[in-house]
Amino acid sequence: MALVSVAVGRSAARPLGAGEATGLLLYRNYLAYRRAWYIFLTGFLEPVFYLFSIGVGVGQLVTGFEFNGHEIPYAEFVAPGMLATSAMNGAVLDATFNFFFKLKYNKLFDQLLATPLTTADIARGELSWSLLRGGIYSAGFLVVMVAMGLASSWWALLAVPAALLIGLCFGALGMALTTYMRSWQDFEWVNLAMMPMFLFSATFFPLSAYPTGVAWVVEATPLYRGVVLCRELTTGTLSWASAVSVVYLVVLGAVGLALVRRRLDALLLT
Repeated sequence: MALVSVAVGRSAARPLGAGEATGLLLYRNYLAYRRAWYIFLTGFLEPVFYLFSIGVGVGQLVTGFEFNGHEIPYAEFVAPGMLATSAMNGAVLDATFNFFFKLKYNKLFDQLLATPLTTADIARGELSWSLLRGGIYSAGFLVVMVAMGLASSWWALLAVPAALLIGLCFGALGMALTTYMRSWQDFEWVNLAMMPMFLFSATFFPLSAYPTGVAWVVEATPLYRGVVLCRELTTGTLSWASAVSVVYLVVLGAVGLALVRRRLDALLLT
């Protein structure tokens, strides 16, 4: 933390650039987590266990599904969905629970605003850390997929950048919604939203398995867009759905980030 203080102190006479401010906040979070690295394993292992229990275990009973005109084994169908879920979990954990603690309890953001940092810097820095955490989860999970032979295309290398887009969307929206929360009890709504989104994201079954009305709702969820994007990349069967997913996730992420900044202005500067 001393290095952060020195760096900020040297910049007291001038505004910090966006990249410099983001780097300082990333370093601050690194220092806070470096002795608790094992926490990262929890978000990574959960989707791995799902993959082994459902993708591999149930996959012995299911022959597979057709995806974009190609028949793929069930485990290969499920794995990209769990990859997208890894990115979501990593981003949401930091963007909700940890963000709420910093905002409401240890008043970290109030202290940061006493330096040349702005609310926009805080929003970008916290979102960048959420992206980093989600990216680590996703990269580790992709290694597991490759080791198990569940990535059949070189396009799978782009699954990590795709996971970062998923993290951008969920991290920004998660922080925005967290600014409206009043107590820890409100986080029950986070679980209430994430669990159905996970179960109805076409991770375990194709979209055609749902009734038409339900399918329309599923297609509008950000996790489904992430699942489609990762599945097309890992199987090498790209379509316009990937482009739609990229635009959708970027737009939601930008909207969420703008809302976070406005809410932090209202909560911390007034």
